[in-house]
Formats: sequence, structure tokens, C-alpha cells
Amino acid sequence: MQATVTWEGGKKFLGATESGHEVLMDGAPHAGGENRGPRPMEMVLLGLGGCTAFDVVHILERGRHALGECRIRLEAERAEIDPKVFTRIHMHFIVSGAGLTEKAVGRAVELSAEKYCSVARMLASTATITHDWELRSGD
Repeated sequence: MQATVTWEGGKKFLGATESGHEVLMDGAPHAGGENRGPRPMEMVLLGLGGCTAFDVVHILERGRHALGECRIRLEAERAEIDPKVFTRIHMHFIVSGAGLTEKAVGRAVELSAEKYCSVARMLASTATITHDWELRSGD
């Protein structure tokens, strides 16, 4: 896997992935940025959410469960001194689907957290990562 990050002036950086996607990252105004894109640490948090969401959806679909929604709210705390790594992350999964059960959702979330999500495994070296879920009715 390869990626390129190019300085775009100010505190803006353009990230380009091997798969052909680009994302603009920017700093906070108080740090000289213009708030034109997510901060790099926000990208890390989004990467965690994307990784575990991919796992959960994949596991549920492989189990032939009808999935209507999968959303994750992530809350993180960072260290107060540099490097300001994540120290605590909580993921709240919101899942719905016709005939979906608590057992199936719980199993998918646990498998992602314990076995499949590589981003979670990396972040676990500095952060306590917790999760819970709610199963909403609906399709």
C-alpha cells in the first residue's frame, strides 16, 4: 500500500491514495489552518470507523442478514501533552435491518474488535477502545 501527502500551502495537505482517491487535510485556524478539510487525527478516527464498519457490514452480509443501516458514532480523548495520541475511544454502533438480531450484531461487532479491524489493533497500543451497539427496528 502506498500514499502520497503533498503540502498545498499554509497548513493544507493533499493526501492521495494508491487506489486513486484524494482528500484535503487542513489545520485548525488557531494553528494557522483554514479549516478546509479534516485534521490528520480526525482522519485516523475516521479510518477506525471505516475499518470496523466495513467489517461489521461484511460479517452481517456474509451471514445473509438484511442490513438497513450501519452507523458508528466515535468519541475520542487525546493525551494533553505531545504526542497527543488517542488515549480513549468509544464506538457506538447503530444498526438496523429486517430480522436482524442482537446476537448477530453483537457477534459482528465483537469479531471486528477482537479479530479483524487492523486500525483498532494499532490504536489499542495507546488507547482504550470500547464499544456498544443498539439495534434499531426498521428495514
